[in-house]
Amino acid sequence: MDKKMTRKEYMQWSQKEAPKTRKGKNMLMAFLIGGTICTIAQIINSFLLSAGMVQEDAGTVTTLIMIFLGAFLTGLNVYDDIGRIGGAGAAIPVTGFANSIVSPAMEYKKEGYVMGVGARMFLIAGPVLVYGIVASIICGILYYLFA
Repeated sequence: MDKKMTRKEYMQWSQKEAPKTRKGKNMLMAFLIGGTICTIAQIINSFLLSAGMVQEDAGTVTTLIMIFLGAFLTGLNVYDDIGRIGGAGAAIPVTGFANSIVSPAMEYKKEGYVMGVGARMFLIAGPVLVYGIVASIICGILYYLFA
C-alpha cells in the first residue's frame, strides 16, 4: 500500500535524489573557457593595432571576427560542446550571442530558408535586439533633451 509523503519527507527525499552540482568545477570551467575566448579576442585586437589600425576600428573588427568565429563554430557543431563545458563562460561573450542566433536557424533549416531559417533565427536573440534598440532610442532622446 502506498504511503503519502508529507511535505517535509518529500523535501528530504528530493534533496537526497537530486544530482549534486559541481559549483567549483563549473566556475573554474566558465573562467577558463571565458578567459580563453577573451584572450583570443585580445590577441586579434593586439594584432590589428600592431598592423596600424586605429583603436576604435580594431575593436569593431575584433568584435566582427569573434561573432563570425562563434557562428562558424556553431555551424560546425563545435560551439555547443564548448558551451556544454564552459557554461556561462561560453554564453556571455559575443560568441555566445552569435551561437544563440545561429543555433535556432540551423535547427529549423529543414523548414526552408524563409519560414525556417529566416523566421526562427531571431527566436532567442529577437527580444534582446528589440529591448536593446528601444533602450538605445530612449537613452538617445533623454541625452538629446537633457545634455
